Amino acid sequence: MRAPDFFIVGHRKCGTTALYEMLRAHPQIYMPDLKEPWFLARDLQVGAEHLSGLPQTLEQYLALFSAATPEQRIGEATPSYLLSHAAPMEIAKLQPRARVIAILREPVSFVHSLHLQTVKNHAETETDLRTALELEPLRREGKAIPRDAVRPEDLLYSEHVRYVEQLRRYHAVLPREQVLVLIYDDFRRDNLSTVRRVLRFLDVDDKQPIEEMDANPTVRVRSGRVYELMRSLYLGRGAAPRAAKTVIKTLLPRDVRRRALEATRLSLYTKPRPPDEALALELRRRFKGEVVAASEYLGRDLVSLWGYNRID
Repeated sequence: MRAPDFFIVGHRKCGTTALYEMLRAHPQIYMPDLKEPWFLARDLQVGAEHLSGLPQTLEQYLALFSAATPEQRIGEATPSYLLSHAAPMEIAKLQPRARVIAILREPVSFVHSLHLQTVKNHAETETDLRTALELEPLRREGKAIPRDAVRPEDLLYSEHVRYVEQLRRYHAVLPREQVLVLIYDDFRRDNLSTVRRVLRFLDVDDKQPIEEMDANPTVRVRSGRVYELMRSLYLGRGAAPRAAKTVIKTLLPRDVRRRALEATRLSLYTKPRPPDEALALELRRRFKGEVVAASEYLGRDLVSLWGYNRID
């Protein structure tokens, strides 16, 4: 059984799903259908519901890659590995020659998109970003956690914006040349060039045809009331929703249910609004120090790229 040769470690909502899909289409690369095994981030709080279906032993984890041919590079993508304190050391122990790929995004747009995603995934019940951020002190103490948030650390949005600290954990256990840090803006502006850069980093053919992809787009819930109704039905919460869910599963074939679910999603979600201007300015002032530190650490002017040079 072979261990992975490379890891896409995050962050979430920074193009990791698109990168995973584009890389796994390459004939010299094998990535399993299970995008996020989570196996090497055992320090993050997870509930039994989240662990269901995920590998629990090293043998089960390595079995995910058993279909790879000897000539293929093996990889996996768990975006929370960048947030994890344990994952860097676990990766280095499992595969000392591992190549690691991290993607960083402008903090305000990142936090805004991450919050919308947690609402969409039923982990966050507070649809207002400012209120969700104000709840962070309580949530660090294990309070005000929504009952369906199986990973409470996901709701500590500002904790994700510790870019230098997160990268240092990887540089402490792996040589710098084995860690590739991408900037989300580059990936969005020139999808193909960024992916070809990753292919060269992985020592595979970068001349292969590549299909551009925009996977897992950020969306906004249209109606809070309808969303709560669909959420109750989805989770089978309450007698009526449980009965309705049972009837639907009994009477409708799986492919019909899948098409109906997709149609419901299209009606339930819409394009996201930009973050509130006053809140965005507050957050940019709050995160400017992190952006300056990341610029110095990476030797790239992220301050100007992300417009923080205009922030007092």
